[in-house]
Amino acid sequence: MAEDFVWVDFDLLERFMVDAFTAIGIPKDEAAICADVLITSDKRGIDSHGIGRFKRIYIDRITDGILNTKTEFEVVKDGPTTAVVDGHNGMGMAIGKRSMQMAIDKARKYGIGMVAVRNTTHYGIAGYYALMAIENGMIGITGTNARPSIAPTFGVENMLGTNPLTIGFPTDEEFPFVLDCATSVSQRGKIEAYARMGKDLPKGWVISKDGSSNTNSTQVLKDLVVGTAALAPLGGIGEETAGYKGYGYATVVEVLSAALQDGKFMKDLLGFDQNGNKIPYPLGHFFIAINTEAFMGLEVFKRVAGEIMRKLRASEKMPGEDRIFTAGEKEHEAWLFRKDKGAKVDVQLQKEIIEVRDRFKLNYAFDFEK
Repeated sequence: MAEDFVWVDFDLLERFMVDAFTAIGIPKDEAAICADVLITSDKRGIDSHGIGRFKRIYIDRITDGILNTKTEFEVVKDGPTTAVVDGHNGMGMAIGKRSMQMAIDKARKYGIGMVAVRNTTHYGIAGYYALMAIENGMIGITGTNARPSIAPTFGVENMLGTNPLTIGFPTDEEFPFVLDCATSVSQRGKIEAYARMGKDLPKGWVISKDGSSNTNSTQVLKDLVVGTAALAPLGGIGEETAGYKGYGYATVVEVLSAALQDGKFMKDLLGFDQNGNKIPYPLGHFFIAINTEAFMGLEVFKRVAGEIMRKLRASEKMPGEDRIFTAGEKEHEAWLFRKDKGAKVDVQLQKEIIEVRDRFKLNYAFDFEK
């Protein structure tokens, strides 16, 4: 069977996104940040958060008037090691990069920095900001709340966002450790990818109002919006496989994304008012940078962290398996595989790219049009 996607050059897609973002009103420097965050996701093999979300999450929301193209970055409170920022519903990627840079700058001077943000928007892959800290020889931690999607253990109502708790740190290997994942079994972006491919979801990802598992990816996306389905937390439905752990971590991220900065949370992030009209998603983020030089130094940290990774991968494998991975390894291998091929662009995404190009009359021709 023929593949239902094509490979498209990373640089071409990044330039296209910059031009489209600029055409819709985003300042060019911020458009470049937004495109960089999205294409970094594709480069790392995280197709759920790359160019596949370019139109639906950003262009469409700007068009609907619920995402501001001009980002007002207001520092509400600032201290030696901490800060609170209000993003005024601007571009989350631009807000996120600037906020993590603030945390890094504070950590460089004082050993640790933390910035809490309110009234921001979707900021792409959380791992992008952890990588910023890593590039500066630091540990990076970030999280964000999101539209209600996860049901609490023993519940069926979507209350918490998919709420990634992301941690990254440098090692002495070719790639850093980056744990970048939602606190649900899966997340909305992956379900969107399944829907574009017309595939059913694995059982246990989504719980319906009657407590059963829903596997229809297209219907699930609709049900999540109206609240008749919810994502299962990490660990799964109920307590038998420790779903309460994912529920607990999702709650931690919700609190840190709202309580420190006096921001919105849970049902206030639905994106609709009482009359069903679309309104902004006033999300919250937090960014933490920890300077390894404030402890025993970067080289010691990288050596010990790297040795831990190597020992984990060298440990005894289960029957039938020949590899153990550590976080960040698969993303590194995805980059090595994709760097000369580009991003995966499926049929639906091809249509969206053409639609955006034609709308803004951009001078681009893509091989998949032939």
